[in-house]
Amino acid sequence: MQEPRRQPRAHERVRDADRSRKALLEAAQAQFAEHGFAGARVEAIAAKAGVNKQLIAYYFGGKRGLYDAVVERRQALVAELDATDTSLGELAGRYVRVFGDHPELERLFLRDTLDQDPDGVEFDPDVPEVAELRRRQQDGELAPSLDPAFVLLFLQAMTVAGTLFPAETKRLTGLDPRTPEFRRRSADQVRLIVDKLADQG
Repeated sequence: MQEPRRQPRAHERVRDADRSRKALLEAAQAQFAEHGFAGARVEAIAAKAGVNKQLIAYYFGGKRGLYDAVVERRQALVAELDATDTSLGELAGRYVRVFGDHPELERLFLRDTLDQDPDGVEFDPDVPEVAELRRRQQDGELAPSLDPAFVLLFLQAMTVAGTLFPAETKRLTGLDPRTPEFRRRSADQVRLIVDKLADQG
């Protein structure tokens, strides 16, 4: 006589739920980075995660909720980086290294930015990142002649160069932007360049 199937215990259900959520986040991160929000398909995400697509609605409330959860992963990395008490040059280098290790999150940021209509964005004079650069400027980390908003744009461009211009990056540097060597060299150079921004000349 066949034994009745044992029902999973509460801690096993929690473990399975955590595993499923993590698998969906990993699969969604890859899909959204490659295809953007509009192009990504929940069927493909679920198939790659090895779970039923109904779990996307169950755990995240749908495709938009899953996308927001992936975006939160990037925001968590940024918050962790920004929490460090370090020089601007070292901070910029850390951004290059960390997002070089997470290229899908960087591509996600780029896709999201490219999809935004500039006409729908209002100028905000109190952007926290720019305010932080103004504080650093007062502390002598940036030359007084520099506009912190443009410095931020420069830093953002430097951080994503290997992801946005992979072929051009290799043509100019001789390094594959997907390699640890490039990330190390890029982080070192960004740190040195940013340190020069304090020069008064």
